[in-house]
Amino acid sequence: MVTKMETEKLNWTGQKNEDDLYKETEQWKSSLKFADNAILFVERLLNSYVFEPDTPDLFEWLQNHKIRLHRVRAAKKEIQEEISQHKNMLAGILESAADSCDISFLRRHAVLKQKVNACTKDFKDLKADVFNYAGAILRKKRKP
Repeated sequence: MVTKMETEKLNWTGQKNEDDLYKETEQWKSSLKFADNAILFVERLLNSYVFEPDTPDLFEWLQNHKIRLHRVRAAKKEIQEEISQHKNMLAGILESAADSCDISFLRRHAVLKQKVNACTKDFKDLKADVFNYAGAILRKKRKP
């Protein structure tokens, strides 16, 4: 028996065909790849000496944000691997004579979408924290 949530997912995917799912998967892959440069920049910023050494709790703040960055990077890598597997499965569906994706594949797609969105949000939040903190330090340094 199909639950209400499954029916809603089927209705949602009924509006998208396999080509649309493939394009969405490619967009996730591209977004996460684009984040590589931003992650590298944030990592270099955290390891730089732009932060005033006499700032209270600076060491703890830096360590916390380096740990958060490490977690984001690890999650991103794991999700990228899942996307690659998912994309291969979808390519197989597109090449086969199957009329459409089954409910288990649609569930995996929805779960993967949630993971991509959560990872992207975690990184955006981390980046905002680091930039806001760095911005305050840089503004402080500009004053005579």
